Amino acid sequence: MIVRIMGEGQVELADSHFTELNKLDDELLAEIEGGDEGGFRRTLGALLEAVRRLGEPLPDDALEPSELILPAPDATLDEVREMLSDDGLIPG
Repeated sequence: MIVRIMGEGQVELADSHFTELNKLDDELLAEIEGGDEGGFRRTLGALLEAVRRLGEPLPDDALEPSELILPAPDATLDEVREMLSDDGLIPG
């Protein structure tokens, strides 16, 4: 799956990594719903770091369609809330 982190670029992630990412996504969703700014900030950072660590960066000149778009590291709680679906940021 091709994942874009807003403001950073794209990475390709194997489907096998989504179990780990979904756990972080569930935590992030709970923190957003609870208005926990500190927890939100920590978990968003952990989620983005996991995507960077587990994914293979695509070249800057690659123009692949992104199947998943994640917020920038400095996104606010309200900005991320607007991006959410019922499943959080990551489907499933």
